[in-house]
Amino acid sequence: MTRLAIIRQRYRPDGGAERFVSQALAALAETSQLDVSVITRGWEGENRSGYQVLQCDPQQRGRVEREQAFAGKALQLLKEHQFDLVQSHERIPGCDIYRAGDGVHKVWLQQRDRVIGCLQRFWQQRSAFHRYQLATEKALFTHPELKAVICNSEMVKQEIIQHFATPTDKIHVIYNAVDGERFKPVTADQKQALKKKLGLATDKPVAIYVGSGFQRKGLEAAIGAVAKQPDYQLLVVGKDKKQRRYEKLAARLGCAERVLFAGVQKEMPEYYNAADLLLLPTLYDPFPNVILEAMSSGLPVITSRKCGGAEFIRQGEEGFVTDALDVDAMAAALGQLKDPQQWQRSSVAARQRVAACTPENLAGQLLALYQSLLSGTGGRVREPV
Repeated sequence: MTRLAIIRQRYRPDGGAERFVSQALAALAETSQLDVSVITRGWEGENRSGYQVLQCDPQQRGRVEREQAFAGKALQLLKEHQFDLVQSHERIPGCDIYRAGDGVHKVWLQQRDRVIGCLQRFWQQRSAFHRYQLATEKALFTHPELKAVICNSEMVKQEIIQHFATPTDKIHVIYNAVDGERFKPVTADQKQALKKKLGLATDKPVAIYVGSGFQRKGLEAAIGAVAKQPDYQLLVVGKDKKQRRYEKLAARLGCAERVLFAGVQKEMPEYYNAADLLLLPTLYDPFPNVILEAMSSGLPVITSRKCGGAEFIRQGEEGFVTDALDVDAMAAALGQLKDPQQWQRSSVAARQRVAACTPENLAGQLLALYQSLLSGTGGRVREPV
């Protein structure tokens, strides 16, 4: 039996990367070929069956110190337990497999530069945390022990090749999974009932925005687009410490009564099913799970070019892809999806596009990757550096 270690600092039920880990663990738990351990600071998941959780929570002050302390302690645990394979979801040089769920940090900073002021850019360039992340990322991708990189989109694969010259045969695109039975379309009558239940008008279409960290996920542009389409309501699911700023923006644009802030929700199906489409003009996102969940629920998607989920969207078919800051193009896409025939075609196409993204396919791809790596090294146990 192969002993696999998965490293993830924290698990939060609303985190996209964490949901990938939990999906993978649930799928891998069905096979007797793997003995899985999770190395983490804290795990809030309800189900721990099929794997062991190794607590790793060294106390340090400051973001950089916390990152360094966790990495050091995690490497120490790896040496103590002697795993066959180590899959890290954190930027820790010396792992066998790195799952690049957060994308490329340099690209994220480039995209963030588009929406922050000169003073913020000045401090961002001098930030000890960002310098640490950039240096660690480079060390990770150039480390001799790195055998494979898992990307959840072709977009991230090409960014890694461009910025780090990582050999293409080391990079594997494995899309996230979605539960097609949990996230599925409902009837028109059921949709109307859910709108009423959530306090939404039943005579206006609903665009849903899902994501915490409103600046990165593009809530300002989403509000701006809805303001230009007075028939639409915007249902905001997620949290941000600066939420009041976005409430004021909606008021300033004259659409406050059409924007509902619902906070973080653990049970998402009824929120998708109360909506008519997903509007996620994210500045940078490797491939958010909400894209899969919305499409599986039969929702067309409007998203940005720097979202990996755009790979699943053909213009005018499953939805629309725009620049993250092109509010007029988003508003135009909203207008096209008001047409019942266009919406119906896009709804069906969206559901069909993600049909192959099953937990079983995800587990099969991961197992195939693990087996190829073990056979390539003779199944030897390595000592992390």
